[in-house]
Amino acid sequence: MSDETVASDIPGVPTPGAQAPNRNLALELARVTEAASMAAARWVGRGDKNGADGAAVNAMRTLINSVSMRGVVVIGEGEKDNAPMLFNGEEVGDGTGPAVDVAVDPIDGTRLCANGMPNAVSVLAVAERGSMYDPSAVFYMTKLATGPEAAGVVDIDAPPAANIAAVAKAKGISPHDVTVVILDRPRHAGLITAVRDAGARIQLITDGDVAGAIMAAREGTGIDLMLGIGGTPEGIIAACALKCLGGVILGKLAPRDDAERTKALDAGHDLDRVLTTEDLVSSDDVFFAATGITDGELMSGIRYKRGGATTHSLVMRSRSGTIRSIRSEHALWKLSAYSAVKYD
Repeated sequence: MSDETVASDIPGVPTPGAQAPNRNLALELARVTEAASMAAARWVGRGDKNGADGAAVNAMRTLINSVSMRGVVVIGEGEKDNAPMLFNGEEVGDGTGPAVDVAVDPIDGTRLCANGMPNAVSVLAVAERGSMYDPSAVFYMTKLATGPEAAGVVDIDAPPAANIAAVAKAKGISPHDVTVVILDRPRHAGLITAVRDAGARIQLITDGDVAGAIMAAREGTGIDLMLGIGGTPEGIIAACALKCLGGVILGKLAPRDDAERTKALDAGHDLDRVLTTEDLVSSDDVFFAATGITDGELMSGIRYKRGGATTHSLVMRSRSGTIRSIRSEHALWKLSAYSAVKYD
């Protein structure tokens, strides 16, 4: 099903192991995120996070089981947010094809969706079985993400000013031209001050740091760097995308309290260890799909028109480096099939 040359097609290059994905699943995954986004979009601005998330989960579960894979959900959102979920350990796919790890976030930015704010997206990532990092219920991590130009020069243990200067030098711009995306949280007050003192610009986001990390790595978004503490599951999903984009994400687990810290240490985690993109997803064949729910720097949101709607998706594969921007038109019957809100 792939329309691209892969390593196994080239003489002298070894074929990956039998358990590795050997077909292009990315376009199949886009159908899943399209369905979740269309379901969630009927809840945009309605002020109901759980209603939106439940609609997206139900649509994603329906479509994901048509994908040609033997998947196991290893990264989900429900446990942390106490929300509807595709639960960890759930088997997904049609039972044929490669054995894979699956990371899902039916809505990255449920509050963004509920409040009609920018950058709510539906995301899904797939990689070879056993290749995604297990955070062992440490739900937050300190993160740094940037694009390929500066991937080799950033350091999560360095002060913000040093990373801003490194990114600026790698991109051939002034530190004053660098824009840093940061989650708008009280815990980031010191970070925000340090970034401002370094002369960089800041884009604060209320939620959605998967999109934030991708924006930092994706050319044309106006974002150069992401800093701050965010969700560990989101960090692993973002790592899948950044592996496709050639960027980097670095992380350090950040337990919220002594109980979580003890749990992390008991699970064998080194809390001083810097987790690289490779640590977060070790496979060289990663698939990532995202579809916009509301408008944002990465993608347009769902657009309604007479008889249906349009979607905008990003679809990526790390093995080939292919990045597709897909705009699709959907008929009314498809919206009706996946929407929890009656569409007249």
